[in-house]
Amino acid sequence: MAGARGLSLLLLLLLFPTISNARPDTVVRINQAALRYVSDIGKAPLQQALQIMVPSLFDLDDDGEVPQVTRIQMLSVHVPSLHLQFIPEFGVHLSAAANFTFKVFRVTEPLELTLPVVLQADAHMTQDSIGTPVVSISACSSLFGTAAVPDGKDSLHPTLLARVQTHIRTMMGSKLCLSVSGLVQEFNVHLGTLIGLTPVGPESQIRYSTVSTPTISSDGISLDIDATLFLLGKPIVLPANAIPFVLPRHVGAKDAMATVGLSQHLFDSALLLLQKAGALNLDVTGQLNSADNPLNTSELGQLFPEIARQFPEPMPVVLKVRLGATPVATLHTNNATLQLQPLVEVLAMASNSAFQSLFSLDVVVNLNLQLSVSKTKLQGTTSVLGDIQLAVASSNVGLIDPAQVHMLMGTVFQRPLLDHLNALLGLGIALPGVVNLCYSDPEVFVHEGYVVISSGLRYQR
Repeated sequence: MAGARGLSLLLLLLLFPTISNARPDTVVRINQAALRYVSDIGKAPLQQALQIMVPSLFDLDDDGEVPQVTRIQMLSVHVPSLHLQFIPEFGVHLSAAANFTFKVFRVTEPLELTLPVVLQADAHMTQDSIGTPVVSISACSSLFGTAAVPDGKDSLHPTLLARVQTHIRTMMGSKLCLSVSGLVQEFNVHLGTLIGLTPVGPESQIRYSTVSTPTISSDGISLDIDATLFLLGKPIVLPANAIPFVLPRHVGAKDAMATVGLSQHLFDSALLLLQKAGALNLDVTGQLNSADNPLNTSELGQLFPEIARQFPEPMPVVLKVRLGATPVATLHTNNATLQLQPLVEVLAMASNSAFQSLFSLDVVVNLNLQLSVSKTKLQGTTSVLGDIQLAVASSNVGLIDPAQVHMLMGTVFQRPLLDHLNALLGLGIALPGVVNLCYSDPEVFVHEGYVVISSGLRYQR
């Protein structure tokens, strides 16, 4: 199974579980540089797959009278070259050179024999009836070279050498292609495990799925992908894009192996998920005996006399921050922003340990959003843009001076909000990818209405 993963890295990256009637909100492109990388790391698993047992040769001696048994043992396989190339509108072509070393057990003494072989195979990319991507070998051939005995060794009799070579070719000819096909079948088993959910939070997941078959050209492959977010097992549904997301052809870094385009629709879905899950809500509390803590009735009573009248003894205060409206992400060229509109309710603990609402505020916070990629996840950090906007929504303590409330928000609300939000966005959301595959040296570019990630690839066994 491990060998299949190495050789099939590209195919794993390219294909994802499929659901129908979906519009793409993500586009993944892989170029020829990625194929060269796969070629480099795919040699070892291919060598392992080509380890084949060759049965003994049974024939007569040179005089045609005495039965002879010549045992043949494969010692090693070396794959000095492996090349992968896109086949437009089809899949990937594989070409590999392999050198086999055998030990031939003769009556006198064993002798080593080397045999070069060139493998050619075409891998076709399709989908089965349930929408699972499937890769199959549609054509395969093996071209055997001339067997050779290392210099300085006693040579086999030419007739015996010819018989041994013919026997090896006969026994291995079909098995080599079966080994390649078996490697792909192992990959398909592994690919089937990709049908599942990747956690986003304790009760939320994301699933990427291909919307259509891959678009393959001579220099790359492009996939239209739908990202479905789930909360408590139910999909997060937004109105469908009026126009399907199309990633412009020349975006991102020119020499990147992979280019991933993420649409505005995906960001809207992710923010709706966070809002519905309550992940953006928080409670801000303080220590009652802290000298600089305004979150108690004694400190607030100095600003609002009615609070001092209702609470003659210092009592702790809590800010309950709740997002009733979905956050809004805006993507402009080289600039991403995030707007939150929480309701902030200020509550004090009464003598009976129940909380009493003092007043509530409608708040608007504009944030600068910086995006980055770590291994397989898109992460974000925020900072406040401009002043926090607020309006008094309700009050149980008389007239509230907005200027005094604004000072309170800047002191006890802004930093806890940023800490909470950055910790949440720092957890990240999984990008299209597969087990053991990471994005390497990624760059993130913000464009009007979408984000582009340009990256190399790194496969970790």
